[in-house]
Amino acid sequence: QVQLVESGGGLVQAGDSLRLSCAASGRTSRSFAMGWFRQSPGKEREFVAAVTWSIGVTYYANSVKGRFTISRDNAKNTVYLQMNTLKPEDTAVYYCASARFGGDSYLRSRENYDSWGRGTQVTVSS
Repeated sequence: QVQLVESGGGLVQAGDSLRLSCAASGRTSRSFAMGWFRQSPGKEREFVAAVTWSIGVTYYANSVKGRFTISRDNAKNTVYLQMNTLKPEDTAVYYCASARFGGDSYLRSRENYDSWGRGTQVTVSS
């Protein structure tokens, strides 16, 4: 099992930036890729971005493309989500998750992730 701990959430104004971090520990050798998902009240958990550990292939939801950047630091077993030009609709709990395999459509589905962090709250005021 891979243990994941998110950090970096907070309350910001529209147009501001935040950087989320996700530190992985445990059986990290089983992790092929990492993803960020978010969930706001009354909505399903949705895909935000993903990155593969090996060569850093990235995938983004259309709603965040051009504003968010996912990256990884293999030496630190840490994945980041740089969020710029934040909007009120970005308000949600953000979760990181680990997947054993990769591929575009595979990583966009939350059912394919087998380890999850507890989440970090991001609130964007207008």
